[in-house]
Formats: sequence, C-alpha cells, structure tokens
Amino acid sequence: MTAEGGAAPESAAVQTPPVEAGWGGILGPGLITGASDDDPSGIATYSQVGAQFGYGLAWTLLFSYPLMAGIQEISARVGRVTGFGIAGNLRRHYPGWLSGGLVAILLVANVINLGADLGAMGAALKLLIGGPALAYVCLFGVVSVVVEVFTRYATYVAILKWLCLSLFSYVICAFVVDVPWAEVGWAVIWPPLSAQPSYIMAVVAVLGTTISPYLFFWQAEQEVEGEKERAGARPLIRAPEQARAAFARIRADTYLGMALSNIIAFFIVVTTAATLHAHGQTDIQTSSEAAEALRAVAGRFTFAVFATGIIGTGLLTLPALSGSAAYAVGELFSWHVGLARLWSRAKAFYAVVAAATAVGVGLNFTAIDPVKALYWSAVLNGVVAVPVMVAIMNLSMRADIMGRFTLPRPLQVLGWAATVVMAVTVAAMMAAWLFRF
Repeated sequence: MTAEGGAAPESAAVQTPPVEAGWGGILGPGLITGASDDDPSGIATYSQVGAQFGYGLAWTLLFSYPLMAGIQEISARVGRVTGFGIAGNLRRHYPGWLSGGLVAILLVANVINLGADLGAMGAALKLLIGGPALAYVCLFGVVSVVVEVFTRYATYVAILKWLCLSLFSYVICAFVVDVPWAEVGWAVIWPPLSAQPSYIMAVVAVLGTTISPYLFFWQAEQEVEGEKERAGARPLIRAPEQARAAFARIRADTYLGMALSNIIAFFIVVTTAATLHAHGQTDIQTSSEAAEALRAVAGRFTFAVFATGIIGTGLLTLPALSGSAAYAVGELFSWHVGLARLWSRAKAFYAVVAAATAVGVGLNFTAIDPVKALYWSAVLNGVVAVPVMVAIMNLSMRADIMGRFTLPRPLQVLGWAATVVMAVTVAAMMAAWLFRF
C-alpha cells in the first residue's frame, strides 16, 4: 500500500485507534493554529493594510492561503509521523548551531509578539470599559499562564476551540458597514500592484502574519500532544497502519483552519478599507487605533465588536506564542514538554511559558513600545520564516527522519513554492529599501 495509505498491521496486536466522530474529532490543531494567526498583531497589520491601501492588498489573503495551508500541513505531518516537534527533529538531526540559532530567533520574535499582543489587548479593554491599560496587560498575562499551567489538557483545547468564535466579530463588522463588494471583487481579480517600498513592505507584513514561524512549531507540537492523548495512537513511523486516517484528518483540519484564518483577515481588510481608507484615515499603527477610529466613522457598535474581537483573539493566541516558544526551547534541551503534563512533571517547560509571558508583559512597562512594534513584528516574522521553512522542508523529505512518509510530490511543490515566495518577497523588500536610500 502507498505511504499515504499506510501498510498492513505488523501484528494482530496492533490496533488502529477509532476515528473520533463528528467535526469535534476532526477540528483541532489546524483550527486552533489558523484562528490564533489572527492575533492582535495580525489585526493591526490587516487594519493598516486596509486603511493605507484600501482594497488594493486584499488579493494577498487569497494568494497566501494555499501556501500557508501547505506549509502547515507539512509541519503537522512532521509531528504526527516522528512523534517530535520541529525543534526536537532539528536537535536530533542537525548541527547544534543551526537548531539553537533557529530556536533563539523564534524565541525573540515570540516574546516581541507577546508584548505587542498583550499591549493591544490592554488598550482594547481600556477603550471598552476605561481604567488602567497596564493593569489589564498584567491581568491577561496572569490569566493566560494560569490556564495553560493548571487546566486539564482536554478542557484547555475545548476552551481554545470556543475562543475561535471570537473571530466572527470581524465578519459582523464587514456586513454592518457599507462595503462596495463589486469594487472589492475587481481589486482582487485585477489588483493595483506597485513597486513602492511601502507597498512591498506591506505585502511582506501580510505574508509574515499569515505564514508565521510560531505557527509551524505550534501545530507540529499539537499533533504530538494529540497523539499522546488518543488511546492507541502512536507516531506513524512506528504505526504506519494509522497513516490513512491520520493524514486525512490533518488535511481537513489544516485546510479548514487556514481558510478560516484568511477569510477573517480578508474581512478585516475590507472593513477598514470601507471605513477608514474611505474617510481618509490611512495612518493606523495598532489594532486599538483601528478600533478607536472605527467609533467615529462606523459607529459605536462596530467599534465595540472590533475591540472585543481583539481581546478574544488575543486570549487565543497568547498560549500559541508562549507555548510554541516553550516547546522549542524544551525540545532543544531534551526536557519533558507538553501542556498535557502536570506542572510538577514539566517544571522547566512551564517556566519558559511563564517567563516568555512575563517578559512580554514587562515590555509594556519599558521605553520600548510593543504596541507600536505590532506591524514590525509581522515583518520580522516574514524574514524569520524563510530559514525555518527551508529547514522544515529539508527534514520532511528525508527518509531517515520520515521513513516511508516523506512528502508526496504535490506537497513538495507547494511547500517549496511557499518557501520561494517568502524568500523573494523578503528580498524584494530589502532591495526596495536599498534603492530608497
């Protein structure tokens, strides 16, 4: 039988675990990963893009979807096949300087993103109810860490799935305001491309938000966690007979989750383009600024829904940022890792979760303004994604790592296409900067 379908059981004792019924059993790591991609940092990026360029960059969300879904499916397959996350495989099969360097870059980017997201959430809650934004930043940080450390894993995953509903606040916004959908459709079909540095940098920011390094690490590790939690499940390299069902679930979960992510991002661009850009407000630096601006041009209801969405998506994303950092660091040093573990059995892992969140909170009390760094953190993620994607593609095609489950040709093409697109986009951004100066 093919690698995609798996082989016959090696012994009668090996049982294929039952497939969980319904969408609740299919939707998991992919859904949560895709939803967490629309964090306050992403909302700020999409809001700025919509305010500055109108509908002129809406096409990027359709263009990036297959690339994003492909690289996320590849990341998920690495975790499910090997039983290790991205960092664990890098440590086991690559030089220490490479795996350590990539994890260090990821950690820095995640901490900056954490600080920016916490700052945006605090500012959004202040807009809604008043009070001290910094106190809210501390509150959100503490709540996130406490829930990650002390909540039972199955309950925790269920909470994250329910938080995905907060994304639909942006769909509501798009249908509350007056949107010229014919103009939107034309901008998608025939986009007004530009070689201006600001336009190119915006494209990098969008791609850096949708195709982001922490998402690769997070989804791979959630596949590892899920395999450990399901009775009878084992890494596919040891239980190839489970491959057909596992790959089918991963594909459905991932492509639906990434579709949700990009659809929501599309609606954010459309909403801000139809309101802020249409009223001449083109300089939006943060998600909270976008929410505040919407109050004046689109009414209090749209403002309240938009601001509430910032908080909901932030609560969904904080665990992905701190958790992916902790997984990467923990696997690099061969610690016990996993949100399904009791804190007493993975103290170092949970210490990284708490420390990363604490540093993110602390950034909001320094001269460094993490809220203003939201847009730049997306650009940074775009740059960082290139070497990480090259490493993922390389290890996913090695038979000594993936066994019979090396990537099929369509995924190879899609994964390398995503990597090349990110590399070309970043190179174009740097070239634009050089010619500018």
